[in-house]
Amino acid sequence: MINETDLIKMGQAAKKVTQLLRSLSRKEKDQALFAMADALRKGTADILSVNQEECQQALDNGKGEAFIERMTLTPDRIEAMANGLEQVAQLPDPINHVDEMWINKDGLQIGKRRVPLGVIGIIYESRPNVTSDAAGLCFKTGNAVILRGGKETIQSNQAIINALQAGLKAVELPEECIQFIDNPSHALANQFMQLHSYVDCLIPRGSNRLIQNVVQNATIPTIETGVGNCHLYVHQSADLEVACKLLVNGKTQRISVCNALESLVVDKALADQFLPMAEKALNTVHPVTIHGDDRCCEILPHALLATEDDFAKEYLDYEISVKVVDDFQEAVSHIETYSTHHSDVIATQDYQVANDFLNAIDSACVYVNASSRFTDGEVFGFGGEIGISTQKLHARGPMGLEALTSYKYIIYGQGQIRSSSLIKRHLSS
Repeated sequence: MINETDLIKMGQAAKKVTQLLRSLSRKEKDQALFAMADALRKGTADILSVNQEECQQALDNGKGEAFIERMTLTPDRIEAMANGLEQVAQLPDPINHVDEMWINKDGLQIGKRRVPLGVIGIIYESRPNVTSDAAGLCFKTGNAVILRGGKETIQSNQAIINALQAGLKAVELPEECIQFIDNPSHALANQFMQLHSYVDCLIPRGSNRLIQNVVQNATIPTIETGVGNCHLYVHQSADLEVACKLLVNGKTQRISVCNALESLVVDKALADQFLPMAEKALNTVHPVTIHGDDRCCEILPHALLATEDDFAKEYLDYEISVKVVDDFQEAVSHIETYSTHHSDVIATQDYQVANDFLNAIDSACVYVNASSRFTDGEVFGFGGEIGISTQKLHARGPMGLEALTSYKYIIYGQGQIRSSSLIKRHLSS
């Protein structure tokens, strides 16, 4: 396992390799991504073997169903990881793309060109597929990456890293492009969060506790991602069959992901009709514990009375909070109070209400009559995602390639110099 001295050396190596990464052509990067995908497929047996051992160990240690589901790898999931790398390879390369160019009054040609961030640090928990997704996106955008996963999946992550680095080696690129911290020490994690001399951007992915720990302790610019208290608001004009489909898909298709539904808001005008339908539809797939307000509990005898914490909770389990509201304004107020500004949904057949909802809800992704489960970089056409940002600077929502870039201004001149009169006017203003 690496120690504090090794971590500094990793940072130094990552910083050094950024010079090479910036100079790689799209063809060179895409060849490497295909080689990494091929190495992942070849390493499937080794990856699955260590992952099965770690899953069993987590089970023996009392980890719950949702946690085990997040850390489990299968042949299909590894194939999806390989496919993801190949999809990223086929996407346009944003690096060195000139977003805009203009000529100013002095005849200078000024352009805004996309460049890598540099070295990206990613701290995440139990989801080993993040290792491949994050590495591929960072590499495509010319960034070196240092990954630090959860302690329960260290061996799975290391096996994936071994495959990715084998892919780099196959095309004669240094393994320092993609590095992994194999030590779960909290002290080392805190040191990593403060490695500002070498790491340019830090991205945490996981629980609210992890993300807040990084935000509060990091001295590196940080992008908050992932916490998803996602709402479905069923407006009185909704098609109830459609609303049930959105609810069941959002809540039960995959409970362990940040775009799963955690909260249901229902207009009182249809609560008596819809809530029994919703309870039956959910329980047909899997029993779901409902934490409801007073009005919900009057309609659904098996519901538990919700607390304030329930309305704010990301359950990541077969549980959901339910709030019955008088009208649209109360629904918006409830969602804005408890939402983590990830993904929120309205079911309605009223066009004006749909547009009002899109305007009123300040979340990264706002849906009309579509499941929150679509909040995903690959679904959005980004080829994958580094995470889903719930903040506004500098990226928001599913973070694809462009979110891993910055820009610089490039200026072409013909010997122009700035005259003293221009300087005087500037100073006087």
